[in-house]
Amino acid sequence: MKEPTDMGMNRTGIGTSPFDSKELIDGAASSVPSSEGDASGIASLRISYTTESGNVGTMPPPSSVKGAVKSVLEGITARNPAVFLDKLAERLQFERTGTRMYESVLAKFDALGSFDGGPSRDTLLEFHGEELKHFHVLRSALESMGADPTALTPSADIAAVEASGLLQVLNDPRTTLPQALHAILVAELADSEGWDMLIELATNLGHEAMADDFRDAMRAEEKHLAHVRQWVANHAIQDAEGKLEQAA
Repeated sequence: MKEPTDMGMNRTGIGTSPFDSKELIDGAASSVPSSEGDASGIASLRISYTTESGNVGTMPPPSSVKGAVKSVLEGITARNPAVFLDKLAERLQFERTGTRMYESVLAKFDALGSFDGGPSRDTLLEFHGEELKHFHVLRSALESMGADPTALTPSADIAAVEASGLLQVLNDPRTTLPQALHAILVAELADSEGWDMLIELATNLGHEAMADDFRDAMRAEEKHLAHVRQWVANHAIQDAEGKLEQAA
């Protein structure tokens, strides 16, 4: 099977057609603009849209009496207790997506196999299970505070949009296992930062039991990150040295 780094029919660079590229450059350098205005017009429009639009959603009200009481009590130590719930929901959304990401990587593995120094199916399954476990930890945390884990909070909404590009890479049938692992690497880097902030928030607000659970999740995510980083590096080095061989 050919690698994406093998020479092919890529004709996207202007160097593939010197005559046409010269005409393109001359046209760009001419005094006749292709359209009226410049980048300042685009910037002005963006500013206008930003100042006129609303926020990306709002926080839902507590889904139970217990949640309403907890919100009042949390207000004793936090001016805005909804921030913690928003960040819990953000991580919940990300872990849900992370579970689906590893399902996509497993499909790549089953279709294409691995490579020397790459992941085994058992390891990918292990990481998938841990992502799912973290989702349930966060769901329980939200429910313990009387919040609805199915509600899409503003930060959860943003997290879903952020991850959509990674899912497009993972679910594209043309991408390889190493390319999928690179997308997973981006997700794991963001995930690590998210857990770190959530632990700090839980600790500062006095949720020590939650913080301990989140530290366990953080350790698992650090393991994921170390492995994925090494898999991506192993493939790049072998590809550069012409030593790639498919592993079972």
